[in-house]
Amino acid sequence: MNPELASPSSSSDRRISVLARHLAGVEMDSKNDSISAFPTSGSDNNSVFSHVVRGPEDPILGVTVAYNKDPSPVKLNLGVGAYRTEEGKPLVLNVVRKAELLLVNDRSRVKEYLPITGLAEFNKLSAKLMFGANCPAIQENRVTTVQCLSGTGSLRVGAEFLAKHYLQRTIYIPQPTWGNHPKIFTLAGLSVKTYRYYDPATRGLNFQGLVEDLSSASSGAIVLLHACAHNPTGVDPTFQQWEQIRKLMRSKGLMPFFDSAYQGFASGNLDADAQPVRMFVADGGELLLAQSYAKNMGLYGERIGALSIVCKTADVAARVESQLKLVIRPMYSNPPIHGASIVAAILKNRDLYNEWTIELKAMADRIISMRQKLFEALRARGTPGDWSHIVKQIGMFTFTGLNSKQVSFMTKEYHIYMTSDGRISMAGLSSKTVPHLADAIHAAVKQVV
Repeated sequence: MNPELASPSSSSDRRISVLARHLAGVEMDSKNDSISAFPTSGSDNNSVFSHVVRGPEDPILGVTVAYNKDPSPVKLNLGVGAYRTEEGKPLVLNVVRKAELLLVNDRSRVKEYLPITGLAEFNKLSAKLMFGANCPAIQENRVTTVQCLSGTGSLRVGAEFLAKHYLQRTIYIPQPTWGNHPKIFTLAGLSVKTYRYYDPATRGLNFQGLVEDLSSASSGAIVLLHACAHNPTGVDPTFQQWEQIRKLMRSKGLMPFFDSAYQGFASGNLDADAQPVRMFVADGGELLLAQSYAKNMGLYGERIGALSIVCKTADVAARVESQLKLVIRPMYSNPPIHGASIVAAILKNRDLYNEWTIELKAMADRIISMRQKLFEALRARGTPGDWSHIVKQIGMFTFTGLNSKQVSFMTKEYHIYMTSDGRISMAGLSSKTVPHLADAIHAAVKQVV
């Protein structure tokens, strides 16, 4: 048969047959009838990842996983670090909705990439919010601020920078601290040590232990400081104690790295909550600051934050920023635009800013009132122990002093979920649920040692 007269269908069949044999891994070499499949080819059920073990649940986020599986109608989630209304619902601030409407209605806005350092207006306003409008370091261009992925991303970028460019690779973190801190710093290449912070006996600050540990820290080491509303304890130094900490750290050349997740959310006053950081900036020394808008603007899912580094000179600040770009570019290239635009819209508009401060104080006041109600409920029940630490502590969390067995008891018998260290989110409480929690604590203290 003349090949030229072959039907198109038979020609197509031959091509398909050849392609099928090729895709099936058939060896065309006459010496080999077949070849072994590559491990990734899917020819059998053996995975190159078979050795991978299942990772443990995050101790904080895992609480929510367990809570969601519980069908009980009285269940209560006090593990999540997010604000809830009196009705137990997530809150989107009215001022945030207004800012978003402004952005949506602005037809000049585009969705282009931001620079590596983020939205310039957001960075400028964030530094001003934390350091103060008349801060000399800002006026002298000694502060470099880069937009990051909320507080976690800000900490990670700062840690990566320090691991590469700072004279020390040791960072001291408070004991206890937020569970993600040691992971962030370790993976960034820093060596993590701890300093005493919380005193279980008083359920307050172990100031003597803190001073002793920082006094014996290696010269030049990095020290992580919670700017306000310490997580998980809710225990903060007094302003007088902060001043002693500042003098001690500066005398030993220790590098402050502030984590500010709750500015304005702790006391309801933005300036008061920024005071510890401003003390350190005012002395002319250098420091790092990780800043988050998750809590104080309710922008949890927008992942919006900033890293600021205060330097000795404008020239050093410019060079530091150039190196921060080299950290960020291969990590996530550049940050998202929406959350930064919301924050900038609120901070630059006087009316929106004032409305924000009112809503922010309302959130802080509700948490303070929940502290008072829980304290009074425990006192009314005659619950053994001194529970005054509940009203003395500040911010979103309270370190109850309950042990892991008592926590397990409360989860099993009362369907109350919290981290095993006894930390509860006061923002997850309401007037309706305080009695249930008080009953559970009372029973746990009396029945479980």
